[in-house]
Amino acid sequence: MSDSCNGSGISGNTSGRNLGGIREVEAMLVGVDLVSAARRNIEFLRIVADTRWLHEKARVVEAIRRYNELWMPLVSDLTVVGSTPPLVLPPLDVEWVWFCHTLNPVSYRQYCELKFSKLIGKPAIFNEGNEEYALMRCKEIWSRKYPSEPFENETDLDVRIPAVTDEELLAEVTKHRFLYSKFSEAYRSEIVYLIAARHRYKGFLHMVQRFSDECSRFVPASDILLMWLTHQSYPTLYAEDLKEMEGDMGKVVTVWESVKEKEVKETKMLWETAFDQPYEKAGGEIALKSEITASVKSPVHWEVSDTDVNTKYKSMLPRFLLEVCLFVKLNLATQQNVKWEFLRLRMLRGHKELKLDKSISNFHYDSWQKSWNLCCEFGTKGVVLEIFRQGGHCFKGSSLQGTVTFHWNELLRAPSQTLEREVSQQVRIVASITPPVQAPYLLKCVPDRVTDDSGAMISDLILRMNRYRPQEGRWLSKTVLDHARRECFVVRMRVGGGFWRRGGETPSPVKWEDRIIEIREGSWSYVAGSIGRAPEKVIATATPKEPPEQWKAAWNFSTGDELMIGWESSTSISSLCFYLGNQASPESSVGWKFSLAIM
Repeated sequence: MSDSCNGSGISGNTSGRNLGGIREVEAMLVGVDLVSAARRNIEFLRIVADTRWLHEKARVVEAIRRYNELWMPLVSDLTVVGSTPPLVLPPLDVEWVWFCHTLNPVSYRQYCELKFSKLIGKPAIFNEGNEEYALMRCKEIWSRKYPSEPFENETDLDVRIPAVTDEELLAEVTKHRFLYSKFSEAYRSEIVYLIAARHRYKGFLHMVQRFSDECSRFVPASDILLMWLTHQSYPTLYAEDLKEMEGDMGKVVTVWESVKEKEVKETKMLWETAFDQPYEKAGGEIALKSEITASVKSPVHWEVSDTDVNTKYKSMLPRFLLEVCLFVKLNLATQQNVKWEFLRLRMLRGHKELKLDKSISNFHYDSWQKSWNLCCEFGTKGVVLEIFRQGGHCFKGSSLQGTVTFHWNELLRAPSQTLEREVSQQVRIVASITPPVQAPYLLKCVPDRVTDDSGAMISDLILRMNRYRPQEGRWLSKTVLDHARRECFVVRMRVGGGFWRRGGETPSPVKWEDRIIEIREGSWSYVAGSIGRAPEKVIATATPKEPPEQWKAAWNFSTGDELMIGWESSTSISSLCFYLGNQASPESSVGWKFSLAIM
């Protein structure tokens, strides 16, 4: 499948060439659908990362044996030179070894030519139905060809690890064990992100081809690296597409190689020379250190789900986050003295107190400089950048010289999710974002008015509306707000009884076992100003009960669970213990213990 570039250049006033304005980039063809292939590879890497048995050394050694002795001869017999690869897929362990092997194109090509006198390709399967068919077809052929060999890896982990016959391939597989950590962010699988990454990958190939004699090492950004690895995983198409660049691609830094700042700087300068754009972008950063590690700390918490985990409570609206990156470059035509000028960033909506200032004198004329890299909620709508001139000794305050706005929706529709703006003919600004992805819910509980047994706030207004019928009961109430300060729930705890009219009645306390806690879904029904009634729908309750001997407090939940709290103290340490369990399903019970040393 041919894949041609059809993006346009970055908008804004700029005299430099951009990706969409270079015919060589637009004409560059890639034989595989990189967008679909990258999505499939990310999902495959996630499955590999979650399949713990696949990383046991005994299983890996056996998978390599099955790959060398069974799978490659099988697929070689089915492969016809010059035609598309056969529609078969091996079992997971063999496919993982195959994938790792293809990420070293030179070694894989030599291996295939030495053993089979031809390059073995991989079928482009991006549909679940076709993938299942290819796997079942492979299983049938496998069973006929190797009746004594199980299709799945059934290595016994209790036996001694067999002798390693292919140390080089074992090193490749071991090296890529944590490859998913490089691309685990949720936005990596979004179509718009992958289309932009494909566009930039073609620009990167053009840059490598054009400047191969001027640079010894090219460092790919993370989005370009994803596309490059995806391209490599289809070896016949990769070899055909880049047959004229085979020597040049050896200068590209591979995924786990450490890079030097000098190499990164050279790559950035060459990109800016070719396209007059900053090389890095939101979701397209460069990591100077590439150690093999099981956990990578991200500045943004991207833990999300493919589907909304909340399917029950309509009062909770999902929250979306995106990453925004802004680069600044001074305009060469600027003749003014920028010593007393500064650039301010603020949000288009919300966060009125957020104002980030940077002096314009800190920016450069000859290169793009990363100024801000932020995580923003999609509800903020966008960012505003303003140029101010500071007042002199005789004038106080600062005067606004110019302003530009980047809207999230506008950036999402732009090529590569990137836009360029010019402020007051002095400063060029490039903004880029990642596609918004659903983030964890963010809830805040704030105190509210005391309510009665019916849920109405204790108030003269409610009394008058009820024709001065006394309000019975006292409940401490709190309102739960979401990330946009919308009311989602009302939490109430019964603390007193008695009636309230307009006198000085004192409520009577209730027993511990009567101090019920309830959660109501929805927002207050306001009758006037801030006076109102709690929503009627009760979705959960917690009823206190007499705790067992070793515990201090206990509650029964309306879900059938029970929560118990206990604490212990001594002269040197105090411990707080929690237990949450369900008598109907004891296996789901959990407990925690926190200790605090007393100094």
